[in-house]
Amino acid sequence: MDLKLNNKNALVCGSTQGIGKATALLLAAEGVNVTLCARNEERLKQVLAELPTHRNHDYIIADFSNPKDLQDKVSSYIEENHGFHILINNTGGPRSGSVLEASLKQFENAFTQHLKCNHVLAQVTIPFMKQEGFGRIINVISTSVKEPIPGLGVSNTIRGAVGNWSKTLSVEIGALGITVNNVLPGFTDTERLTEIIKIKANKEGTSIEQMTEIMKNYTPAKRFAKPKETANAIVFLASECASYINGINVPVDGGRTKSL
Repeated sequence: MDLKLNNKNALVCGSTQGIGKATALLLAAEGVNVTLCARNEERLKQVLAELPTHRNHDYIIADFSNPKDLQDKVSSYIEENHGFHILINNTGGPRSGSVLEASLKQFENAFTQHLKCNHVLAQVTIPFMKQEGFGRIINVISTSVKEPIPGLGVSNTIRGAVGNWSKTLSVEIGALGITVNNVLPGFTDTERLTEIIKIKANKEGTSIEQMTEIMKNYTPAKRFAKPKETANAIVFLASECASYINGINVPVDGGRTKSL
């Protein structure tokens, strides 16, 4: 299948590890000019070195705890370099814990890092997409949008807000040739999952190995996803082939989510 992504420009957030990095690599393999975005410059340089050298790849250093700084840096980059046809909103999730015990600060931080940052990035990238008559905004969130996950109180709350923001945006800009969709990863073999397993194992008084097997058995696939498997779905949604897919949630969870 020809995804028709050659020479498109993509901004990939959280691209130094996990799903973000896998997405950046796959987009680059499809001929996309990839701009990485994260806060750790050393890691950004490492991923940049893995991308094909015959393309116009770059990176932006930004901290997602400061939406104004993120907005300014991406706006300046667009003015000095080029706009983006593709925006991948991807930020590490909030720490686990019950919703009742969560502090207001935890909610505020998560709201800032996820919804506010997604919003300002959409605002600065959409004008170029509109001009080009082609745009793809893909938000990497969580299956908790469909089924809240026990022990992830803040994440469940904020992911729901992002899901509804995304749907609203998709309706407003759908006539411009721009689509907005959400990819909902299940348990994926990333640093975040390793952290969650450790916390759950400690809480349940069991070993990390035992908790890993328990969580693998939550899904019909009986295993965790590889980051590339989730990235495959993201890259397809970013393509011309997905031009009539808009405003939806796409679980990539091995069948774990019980609702349709």
